[in-house]
Amino acid sequence: MPPNPRTASNQLESRRLIILGSTGSIGVGVLDVVEHLSGAEEPGPTFEVIGLAAGRRGDMLEAQALKFGVKDLAIADAAAASTIGKARSLRIGANAALELIQDIARPGDLVVAAMVGAAGIPSVLAAIEQGCDIALANKETLVAAGGLVTAAAARRGVKILPIDSEHAALHQCLRAGNAPAEVSKLVLTASGGPFRTWSIDRIRSATIEEALDHPTWKMGPKVTIDSATMMNKGLELIEAHWLFGIDADRLDAIIHPQSVVHSFVEFTDGSSLAQLSPPDMRMPIQYALCHPHRVSGCAPSLDYSKLRELVFEPVDHDRFPSIGLALEAIRAGGTAGAIFNAANEVAAESFCNGDMPFGRIAEVVADVIDRIPSVPATDLESILAADAEARAAAQAHAAITVTRD
Repeated sequence: MPPNPRTASNQLESRRLIILGSTGSIGVGVLDVVEHLSGAEEPGPTFEVIGLAAGRRGDMLEAQALKFGVKDLAIADAAAASTIGKARSLRIGANAALELIQDIARPGDLVVAAMVGAAGIPSVLAAIEQGCDIALANKETLVAAGGLVTAAAARRGVKILPIDSEHAALHQCLRAGNAPAEVSKLVLTASGGPFRTWSIDRIRSATIEEALDHPTWKMGPKVTIDSATMMNKGLELIEAHWLFGIDADRLDAIIHPQSVVHSFVEFTDGSSLAQLSPPDMRMPIQYALCHPHRVSGCAPSLDYSKLRELVFEPVDHDRFPSIGLALEAIRAGGTAGAIFNAANEVAAESFCNGDMPFGRIAEVVADVIDRIPSVPATDLESILAADAEARAAAQAHAAITVTRD
């Protein structure tokens, strides 16, 4: 059968790409995929990187801009701006990424949202309003502002393509177009992190070095800490709720230490579909960038001849209460997701700074959720207000922890 001319033409198109969070692990992976696609022998999509934004690694940002010929940059840390070449068009400060989007984004661009934390929400909303598709690695955007973001994307007719391995897996399993009513359950897999077999008492006193020693994934420090507490899985459950329109009673998580099955969908007829691949983030990154096409990838494929076992274990909610907290936030709706996310960001940072023990992270999140009632998330201002209130409450809790301990 001859190739569809329209499909073949689309595969050869070059697309403009803006990367928010280019110096983090996801941003670096995106640029690896872009470089691979530009040199691939078979026809496929290619990308012109037109904008890069980073937090504080100015020297790395400059090196990326030089390698990919990018003129327009943004950096949040003013002190790091001195390492950026004078030939660049540079935005500096807390709103630098937002200004980059406002200055250069146009309809049809693809924006990779890989910034850490809720700080990425305004930039994502601005990109959507500009008519850009979003390749989303910043899970906090949907956790805190899922209703606003998905409504804006529907209104503007743009796509939100998940980069998280779990959501990319679900996206592929649901790709045939199954209606939400046909889905019995979405199940996200979790490696279990470094403390999968530890006792509660041992987990409570874990050190920062132990929490950052992830057994299967290489990630940034915030995501790695979230994996150790399994808060990342809680965040991903909330994200899945918004991405796929599935309520809390049909969402679940299960421990899978091999990190080969990235998620699966159980349908109402009893059948299940799963997505398998090695634990390499370049796989879901390329899926998001190239969707709806599949081309030869730079990540390794699964070697089934070496695959000996796939282990699944239920989540121990006593040791990892974050899953239950996340499902409660979904049921509460409104600003509950923003409260959950903000409290976790502050608690994780407090642990990393040595201000409280590892075991207190989930306690802080639970305490803040109990203290602050959820209200309707009618606009960005209401979400940011809930975020600020939750951060203040979590910081107060962390201060009490320091005094007490």
